[in-house]
Amino acid sequence: MLGYIFFTFWRLFQIVTLIPTLGMLAYFVSLNQKANRLTPASILTLFIVSTLAAVWAIVTLFRRKSTQRSTLYVAFVDLCFVGGFIAGVYELRAISSANCSSVTDSGPTYLSIGTNGVSGSSGISASIKKDCAMQKASFAFGIMNCIFFFITFMILLFMHRTRDDDPVQYRTEVTRKRRSHDSRRGHSRSGGGGSTHRRSSRDSRRYYV
Repeated sequence: MLGYIFFTFWRLFQIVTLIPTLGMLAYFVSLNQKANRLTPASILTLFIVSTLAAVWAIVTLFRRKSTQRSTLYVAFVDLCFVGGFIAGVYELRAISSANCSSVTDSGPTYLSIGTNGVSGSSGISASIKKDCAMQKASFAFGIMNCIFFFITFMILLFMHRTRDDDPVQYRTEVTRKRRSHDSRRGHSRSGGGGSTHRRSSRDSRRYYV
């Protein structure tokens, strides 16, 4: 139970960081489509990985019983997403050294006092490049999700190990599997007996005729 609480906590962190990443990268994909240009691989790789990871995080968060039954499978997929985010961040690595803001000095700073009060003007102006800043934020979120998905991978391994160490839960799962197997065998036998009975009654009718 404690493991699933930690798992839920980090899954929520993943969803919260993946949603803005999807929004920013979708903006670039839409911008390139409108201009009839191919989306650069640096943006497209991280966009595809983020989309799949967001869907996977939401599904595994709300399907609690399936996640707890298949901890090894979920852990393996999380580890695959770690590799996917590493590839996306590597493709977008050029943006890490870009300067997305600039400060210019357009003139002297002065302050004047008049009858209507104090007025002044600053000669320093700052500007931020929107596209550069959005790519840099996506790059940072990609690095964060590399760490987040690796953490959930380790938590899922811990959940799998503690589940195997719990004898009560292990016996419950074995009993459930045996019951489902016996019920299937029972249905197959009843179906086979009915067909044999129909065949024998049909043969007896032919004999008397």
